Amino acid sequence: MDAFDLFRKLGAGAKFDFKRFGQDAAQEVYNEAVHSRDSLPFAVFCLTVDDGRLQKEMQGNGITWTSSLDRMIQNLQGDEKDKSSLKRLKHLHQEKVNRIRSQHRINVHGCDVPDPVCTFEELQSEYRLNPHILQNLKDAGLNSPTPIQMQAIPLMMHDRELLACAPTGSGKTLAFCLPLLTRLQQPANLGFRAVIISPTRELASQTYRELLRLSDGVGFRVHIIDKASLAAKKYGPQSNKKYDILVSTPNRLIFLLKQDPPAIDLSSVEWLVVDESDKLFEDGKTGFREQLATIFLACSGAKVRRAFFSATCTPDVEQWCRLNLDNLVSVNIGHRNTAVETVEQQLLFVGTENGKLVAMRDIIKKGFLPPMLVFVQSIERARELFHELVYEGINVDVIHADRTQQQRDNVVNSFRSGKIWVLICTALLARGIDFKGVNLVLNYDFPTSAVEYIHRIGRTGRAGHQGKAITFFTENDKPLLRSIANVIKQAGCPVPDYMIGFKKIHSKVKRRLERRPPKRSTICTTPRYLMKKKGKEQNKGKKQASGRDQKGDSGPQKAAQQQKGEKKTTAQKVKKNNRTRKEGEAVKHKKVSQKVASKPSGVKFKK
Repeated sequence: MDAFDLFRKLGAGAKFDFKRFGQDAAQEVYNEAVHSRDSLPFAVFCLTVDDGRLQKEMQGNGITWTSSLDRMIQNLQGDEKDKSSLKRLKHLHQEKVNRIRSQHRINVHGCDVPDPVCTFEELQSEYRLNPHILQNLKDAGLNSPTPIQMQAIPLMMHDRELLACAPTGSGKTLAFCLPLLTRLQQPANLGFRAVIISPTRELASQTYRELLRLSDGVGFRVHIIDKASLAAKKYGPQSNKKYDILVSTPNRLIFLLKQDPPAIDLSSVEWLVVDESDKLFEDGKTGFREQLATIFLACSGAKVRRAFFSATCTPDVEQWCRLNLDNLVSVNIGHRNTAVETVEQQLLFVGTENGKLVAMRDIIKKGFLPPMLVFVQSIERARELFHELVYEGINVDVIHADRTQQQRDNVVNSFRSGKIWVLICTALLARGIDFKGVNLVLNYDFPTSAVEYIHRIGRTGRAGHQGKAITFFTENDKPLLRSIANVIKQAGCPVPDYMIGFKKIHSKVKRRLERRPPKRSTICTTPRYLMKKKGKEQNKGKKQASGRDQKGDSGPQKAAQQQKGEKKTTAQKVKKNNRTRKEGEAVKHKKVSQKVASKPSGVKFKK
């Protein structure tokens, strides 16, 4: 019994409302008849189109079909007696495709979806992948595509707009870099033909390095915007347009687009890729909705296609894509918004905020296999934890948005090379960054949402390697504990039953906690009275410094203040002298009293 027979049995007796869905059904039938037949390769479409004209169209698009099954279908299509055999071959081919997708947990939603590829050699035979790029893949140790690459690459090769959601560390960067290089074919002096948007500078640098490695020997000009001021001269109207691919963060690209005239031209863009799309679509200060709208309008080419990739998918992003993208195809690997199964996840109750530092020092004393990433919720807490751990005798450093770009680059390079064992960071490194061999992720502060938790622990257990994630929690973290516990349970890790039984919080409360994390006490082992004393001394010093530097004091006022100070000093000296004199008289009186008391009295006692 195949999938279709099973569906017929399950759907037996169901009624279809033709009055309500008649137009939709007619439109779906039209799409299936015109575009494809049962999602078969393009060769099956040859049954109703002239072979010579179709072959020219396929060669013009740079796509040829040479699979053995397609050749069999082409050989059978001329003989009317073999219609049953042709139908059987179609059915077998579709069953094979469904089995591959089911085996790799590939869920696809959309019409006319091309078949997944199982090897990189298929890309060379069917999509004319450049031999240099294929050799670069082999040199990097990439022998077979991951599930997201198996389906996303053929979709982009067919110029389909897509929304892709796959777990962290599953190869999403390669899934859009490889088809970009293949569709652009060769370098051309037409300006930027592909733009990749990343939420952070670190992630953009990582994508830039990946493109350079893949395009080695091909000649593509890949650029990244380091300094917007220099980029304005480099990519301005007077430039020679000798560049092909641009990797940037939204803010730096917006700075160039808002120049008068614009310092960069995106009218030749054929592909716009948005990496970590759910982060870019967030509202508020951390999101880039307005910047993305400006970038979309700047990519004014008629052939522009858009692709969105992320480890988590929110309803807002999906709704926007369905409304604004043409003939969207949605690709999901496994269940949505789930953690990586290669990570051993653990929840650890530490009582109070002070217990976190004790628990972390206990982990360090017991021994751990570096490198380790430690996540906190704010920049201030990152600084505080760094000052506490720097005296533990381990190689530790901190990275956050307040550090300069050069400092951040140095820290990342040192962590990659193994010079830093423990790296304290904020949400800056929670998305997309691929650190090789991170063995432990420690959530020092509880994540504000399940999505943030998935991205945090996704820094370990990448590309099939094993990893471990420990999350500290206190009584104040109880409202968000249930959602994190569900994510851990879905990944197959043990979770206490009482956590799952917590009451689900309201959506408004959840959004408020995401925007405003709970206030936490200072990370410090110094006693409070010493901290207060130190704070008072600092405030006193600031007041004295501000008093010396205060402006607007005239000469007479200064003289009066000095005279007043001198009088005060003189009065203090007089007071001190009087006190000293009085103390001296008291001491003298005491000595005299003792001397008198020591003399024998005039009264005589009888013996």
